[in-house]
Amino acid sequence: MQSSLSGRSRQRRFLMCRPTYFDVTYAINTWMDPNVPVDTGLAIQQWTALREVYRSLGHEVLEIEPVPGLPDMVFAANGALVIDGRVLGAQFRAPQRAEEAPLYRSWFETAGYPVRTPKYVNEGEGDFVVTDRYVLAGTGFRTEHAAHAEAQEFFGRPVISLRLVDPRFYHLDTALFALDGENVAYFPGAFSEGSQRVLARLFPDALLVEEADAAVLGLNAVSDGHHVVLNAEAVTLAEALTERGYQPIPVDMSELRKAGGGPKCCTLEIRS
Repeated sequence: MQSSLSGRSRQRRFLMCRPTYFDVTYAINTWMDPNVPVDTGLAIQQWTALREVYRSLGHEVLEIEPVPGLPDMVFAANGALVIDGRVLGAQFRAPQRAEEAPLYRSWFETAGYPVRTPKYVNEGEGDFVVTDRYVLAGTGFRTEHAAHAEAQEFFGRPVISLRLVDPRFYHLDTALFALDGENVAYFPGAFSEGSQRVLARLFPDALLVEEADAAVLGLNAVSDGHHVVLNAEAVTLAEALTERGYQPIPVDMSELRKAGGGPKCCTLEIRS
């Protein structure tokens, strides 16, 4: 499939990790159940289809080698935050994922990027969403609040702290995504009352998403400003995006969702 980029979209550069060793052998979020069988072959097929969607839209996809014993390494978004060609590495809260952090830092260092090893727990783009004016930062389940100040100091961009309160939405990128550089879509119920007021003030024209779509990780989506790659089950969200002039591109990520992941979890944007 070939598709030309819309005038509103911008070519992106993504880092991904093939789910060669994907499995659910532990539970570090409410989506994970080691008793539910995982089809790694199907996960690879779904991931490969996602990668090819990006390529068909004109985006560049780079890959980091998967490592045995790290089944969640496929969720590349958690590995770092990259803005203006500078990299803030990750530090994972769960010991099961700790070994991923130096692997992602090493990849960027080898590629020639300046990399900061963080002092505080942060899980990369899992809890940081970048817009033109702000870096939105989640806390409550994974990333420490102190990491928000660390990111602000490192990147020199205003960081807005948002508290997550529903364990289904353990990372910010499961509850909110940037539609473009100016606006976002989010599920209000994932946030504390104060954070809901902050979002309403900053983004009065935001797309508010229903719980049914959020509950299938419909907000774990990737937008290039026009095309929005999202979980196929988020039908109402797809309709709302179309009404606003975006082009939704549904994908099947059902196998990877067994670990609480979707399109965005598998996709780390390299912003230069």
